[in-house]
Amino acid sequence: MDSKNFSNEKTTPIFIRLVLWLLIGVHVISGAIILSLIFPFAKPEKKHWHIQKWSKHLLAIFGIELAVINQGVLTDNSYLLASNHISWMDIHAINAFRPIRFVAKSEVQRWPIFGWMAKQLGTIFIKRDSSRHAHQVAGILSKVLKKESVCIFPEGTSTLGNDVRPFKPNLFEAAVISGVPVYSLAISYISKATEMRSEVPAFVGDMGLLESMANILKHRNLIVRLTFFPPDASSLEPAYDRKSLALHSYEVIGAHLACAS
Repeated sequence: MDSKNFSNEKTTPIFIRLVLWLLIGVHVISGAIILSLIFPFAKPEKKHWHIQKWSKHLLAIFGIELAVINQGVLTDNSYLLASNHISWMDIHAINAFRPIRFVAKSEVQRWPIFGWMAKQLGTIFIKRDSSRHAHQVAGILSKVLKKESVCIFPEGTSTLGNDVRPFKPNLFEAAVISGVPVYSLAISYISKATEMRSEVPAFVGDMGLLESMANILKHRNLIVRLTFFPPDASSLEPAYDRKSLALHSYEVIGAHLACAS
């Protein structure tokens, strides 16, 4: 499945896009109200229900259909989930399937509203290209993983989605310390019109959040595909370390994306 330039695909009429921007505003405000008034008193199950419902609605506004593959491999116990990273939409797609805590780059904290929302949802922020801070975050993660599952994006950046960059192993240390399994997730976005990989949601380079949102609304005809993979059986061995865990996830996801190309 080759990626395709989306410039020739049918675009969403301007009037509809304006209405969708209004719906996004209302939806974000509703999310902020829930986080402010309901979350402080809600039990974890109720929080997850609200997160999943809100995320599904967000995907619907952007015209993104969710497809989940191999979901049966996941355990009900806590785990570390290692995923490739394409877009800010990745987080909402995963939460629309099964809410989970995330590790995100520290820049996300400065995003208008969305940064505040991420913080309220328990997102753990990490400074990019700082191995020292990554080591500190790994320590925090190991404690969180005792009770909750966490998703990381070990590439350290987002890509166009046609391949995967080598995974940085630092955060995998948290799985080693806490003794939880590491599952892998391959994310891809497909155009419904062409049935080919789409670069529409890619959040790369100097692209801003609003620019990315506008791009997806303009080409509102996507499927986000989440494909899960089980842990490497040998990861249960005492000698298995963070580098081995990172390499396994990287190879599994890379092989999948290559086969899908």
